[in-house]
Amino acid sequence: MFEGFQRSTITTTETTIAVRHKGSGPAVLLLHGHPQTHVMWHLVAPRLAEHYTVVCPDLRGYGDSGKPASDETHAAYSKRVMAREQIEVMAHLGFERFAVVGHDRGGRCAYRLALDHPDRVWALSVLDILPTFEHFARIDMRFALTYYHWFFLAQPFDLPERLIGSDPEAYYFQRTRSLFAPEALNEYLRAVRDPATIHAMCEDYRAAAGIDRRLDEADKLAGTRIQCPLQVLWGKRGLLEQCYDTLSVWRKWASSVEGHGLDCGHFLAEEAADATYDAVRAFLDRNSPTP
Repeated sequence: MFEGFQRSTITTTETTIAVRHKGSGPAVLLLHGHPQTHVMWHLVAPRLAEHYTVVCPDLRGYGDSGKPASDETHAAYSKRVMAREQIEVMAHLGFERFAVVGHDRGGRCAYRLALDHPDRVWALSVLDILPTFEHFARIDMRFALTYYHWFFLAQPFDLPERLIGSDPEAYYFQRTRSLFAPEALNEYLRAVRDPATIHAMCEDYRAAAGIDRRLDEADKLAGTRIQCPLQVLWGKRGLLEQCYDTLSVWRKWASSVEGHGLDCGHFLAEEAADATYDAVRAFLDRNSPTP
């Protein structure tokens, strides 16, 4: 996986971020979801790197990146902090402006980056999410049962950590293992065996239920909108297709929105790699800044 990609560890203000990168031309930052690592992009990133400079980090707390200490505010794992950190990563690699493609938790970091730093992002693509505030505001029985982990992982320290840590391989990926390449699954399982990673991922969800939700709500009340072109992709076999008018929701958050569902579940980049690549590549090509 990731043949020809350079692997490095970048020191940021607060921690270290593990990164793979390759290519030339306009930069594209790919952000992974929970409970995965940058490896989730292994079927998409090499193809994008033929046309763009592709940067694939592990988010703070995940994979081989650092896991800073948190406190009762959980701000250390807010998407605002994660987004600011990715700006440092990209600046270290020489990029002041870039596109961002984010799946799941990485999508939440991605749209926060575009909201907080509109001058940095020339295009944004989010995969299989609504804004965090919108999910919490629309909770019903189906969401609670399907996304039960949002509420379990957000419970106070250290209940979820102890329960998951007793047998992480029994908790993670039990119903989805067949979706992943064996090499990718091995990397995901290696990462989640680390108690520090389990704790950091819980902090991520505690931040979502608290500070992230409040930041989103403040932006919505203030009318703050994503300024760059926004693409939204989702799995037709998942919750977004069944429960929401996804594009309609996102049009309340951004000035220019396009997108569609793909014939897959939640893990677009691995379940429907060709369709994901084709959609993202076409979107980036249409919006790429002139060299």
